Amino acid sequence: MEAIIDVVMPVFAIILSGWGCGRMGLLGDGASQALNGFVYFAALPALFFAAMAEVPLAETLNLPFILDYMAATAGVALATWAIGRWRFPATGDALGLQNMSALFSNTGYMGIPLLLTAFGPVGKLPAIIATVLNGAIVMAFYIAVVEFQQSAAEHPLKVLRDAASGVVKSPLVLAAALGIAWSALGVPVPVFLAKFCEILGAAAPPAALFAMGLFMVGKSFRGDMSEISALSALKLLLHPLLAWAMLLLIPLDRDWSRSLIVLAALPTGSLVFVLSSQYGVYTQRSTGVIIATTIASVATLSLLFNLLGVR
Repeated sequence: MEAIIDVVMPVFAIILSGWGCGRMGLLGDGASQALNGFVYFAALPALFFAAMAEVPLAETLNLPFILDYMAATAGVALATWAIGRWRFPATGDALGLQNMSALFSNTGYMGIPLLLTAFGPVGKLPAIIATVLNGAIVMAFYIAVVEFQQSAAEHPLKVLRDAASGVVKSPLVLAAALGIAWSALGVPVPVFLAKFCEILGAAAPPAALFAMGLFMVGKSFRGDMSEISALSALKLLLHPLLAWAMLLLIPLDRDWSRSLIVLAALPTGSLVFVLSSQYGVYTQRSTGVIIATTIASVATLSLLFNLLGVR
């Protein structure tokens, strides 16, 4: 449990720091939007490119693991869509961000250090693969969903073109695609470029969390608590249960199986807030889900590690 607290508490402390600075008015109006823009257009693209360019494609093509992870994620997406459709109606582009809030694991900022702590070096690769899948597939899918819903075109083909254009123009998708292409070439990333991406990309997680804290100033989550609680339960309980169920269909060895379940049980990643803020939709409730799952994961991950025999 100490390892979990050591990872979770800094995340929460950064959010709290942003809220404190915003509450005291130290950074002026529009600070959250400006900081989020820096994360979206500069820091995250650098992080995505480096993460994908420096991992050989041969290492990321563990097909059974990929199938298990993506199938569990798709299962949560379907469950969230059903609940969001009938219990917590969300319309248009909000439906996509609501869905993403319940399944987008914090694999990079929390997953990699947690798996390294729990399982040693064998835990690093599953976390990296999950981060690649989140960045290259899951994120791109939800950008397409939001772009599709926000398109003002009337003709179906024009709507599809608008959605595809939004995905292609996204700096996050472009950076991920460029990183994968670079990896496929088998050419080492130049030292100066790797250092640039390392320094700039390192700013992305804390800046996103700090911007989230700034956004929270003056906000009340009371009216959204039932929805936030339901989405948090889907993320922390249903997601790992579906990952375990997938292992019955497509078995993995012990290390990869345990890593899969932990990755599915991680709290919601701050990238959901970055996207919701960028598109101006579902921002308050996605923030609530990120904070709620981050805090609750101290208990849920501790229990899970005990069930998996990790001490």
